[in-house]
Amino acid sequence: MKGDDGGSFASALASVRRWGGVLEHPADSSAWKHFALKTPPRCGGWVRADLLDGFDGWTCHVEQGAYGHPARKATWLYAHGVELPLLEWGRTSGDFVRLDEGFHSREERARAVKTGVCQRLSKRQRAATPIPFRDLCLSIARSASSAKEAA
Repeated sequence: MKGDDGGSFASALASVRRWGGVLEHPADSSAWKHFALKTPPRCGGWVRADLLDGFDGWTCHVEQGAYGHPARKATWLYAHGVELPLLEWGRTSGDFVRLDEGFHSREERARAVKTGVCQRLSKRQRAATPIPFRDLCLSIARSASSAKEAA
């Protein structure tokens, strides 16, 4: 059932709000609306995330394709108590594998008819995080301690 993650997102959000850090989630996630977080603009940039009083997180839209993923892999970040870096904003240029549903070429339609399956990337490939993006997220999370010390 959509949104039934056993409380994982709520726990991650509470942890980031308490300790500082960054949370990465697929773009257009219904979790943002459910937890009253502002939808980040697709053009990029950090914007205030929290629509409820008492929280001061930031959110942004970034594409992992800019960091080496074979698809654009639109992603939303939620950050709190960290240094907010400049990222590769906006739509990533290049020839990327599409992750959305449907067929985008005659060859894909023919393959789907022949095999009954149209898979652009394996589940593992879709879920993978490029090393440069992983390192970027880790550097944001690591800045939580220095951001707290500066406050």
